Amino acid sequence: MRRVYAFALLAVLAASSAWAQERPRGEAISVEGVAGPYGERLTLDDNGLTLTFPDETVKLRIGGRVNLDYGAGSVRPPSPADPFLDNFHVRRTWIESYLTLNKQVLLAFQYDLADPDRPINDALVVFRLPGDTLVSVGNGKEPFSADQMIGNVNLLFLERSLANGLVQGRTFGATLGRRWDGWTVATGVFGGNPNTGLDSEGIATTTRITYAPITGDERTLHLGLAGNFRDLPRDGAPLLLSSQTQNQLFRRTFFTTGDVRDASSVGRIGAEIAYREGPLLVMAEYIRAEVGRFGGARPLSFQGGYVQASLVLNGENRPYELVPDANGTTFAAFGSVPVREAQRLTRGGLGVFELGVRVSSLDLDEAGATGGTEHDVTVGLSWYPDKNIRITTNYIRSLALPAARSGGPALTADSISGRLQLYW
Repeated sequence: MRRVYAFALLAVLAASSAWAQERPRGEAISVEGVAGPYGERLTLDDNGLTLTFPDETVKLRIGGRVNLDYGAGSVRPPSPADPFLDNFHVRRTWIESYLTLNKQVLLAFQYDLADPDRPINDALVVFRLPGDTLVSVGNGKEPFSADQMIGNVNLLFLERSLANGLVQGRTFGATLGRRWDGWTVATGVFGGNPNTGLDSEGIATTTRITYAPITGDERTLHLGLAGNFRDLPRDGAPLLLSSQTQNQLFRRTFFTTGDVRDASSVGRIGAEIAYREGPLLVMAEYIRAEVGRFGGARPLSFQGGYVQASLVLNGENRPYELVPDANGTTFAAFGSVPVREAQRLTRGGLGVFELGVRVSSLDLDEAGATGGTEHDVTVGLSWYPDKNIRITTNYIRSLALPAARSGGPALTADSISGRLQLYW
């Protein structure tokens, strides 16, 4: 039933997208109907469905995104069960709404129909203050990690790196962010996640500082440093760190820390660097986490990182934006690969192709945790045939080593997976 639903939804979205793409160049599809008393206007274009009042006193945009994944893989030593629970997976089915009031206040809400356990993503109220300053309150990303700051529709690969297993992700809190010249600073206080319980994960403070000494259309140098400290309640949910081999189709994770029930705190530090030269973009990050424990037990230390490079074969590289959106936490990130008008498949072009390679690692091998280490190599090719459409294929080679104390066998996995991505 889930597969039938996904394909039916895809057919409707594809038909709608094709209808929108066939409009005359630069023209939005306009649905006006009877003129309202306030001069409101309804449009349908690449940004979704938008209702705008005069002078943009009120602006409502409704959009979404759909990710449909397919793949196959193998694990050695072989397992009696197929390594993939299903070769087809609805990764995301998001509905998004953004309400702007007088260009100063933004209400954002994202809901994922494909994830019954954690359906709420961004649920924010954002205040835009003078001097490129943003204040946000609600559920959103903690300002930590360049990889995390990039939206999932703009990721180079299907999933974030192994090191993302050390990153907190979205939680409920308040953030103050500001940019000036080539600098950005975002800092905030955060609790838990509304999907799992606001008071189950303690209280955290998180800060990310970035500096871009070189910014331009052809060349960019980005540097970043982030820190996070989370105080964990004694009676809260146990801490568990893991990573799913950068492929959500795998039946299980290859290794985790297990439940660390005596964890009293988690401190994280992350360093990031990126350099863009023409069609080439290189990024790298290192993340270290230290887990404090109740009763004076020895802290646990974990680390991870990645190096990745992308090459746009027949187009322009990803733009670098100090404030790519207005949610108050996402500063200094690379956007999506541009598809120019003449490159669009519906305009007689071939689309844009992007090649990527990444090496990533995660080390959870520490006494006091079940642990282990994993090293992955990923090669990917993305095709952007038109605006709002992307087709991606990834090959991943994984080597997972169990904790040195366990004496268990190493696991080697190969997988190839693809994604059809629609977003508007």
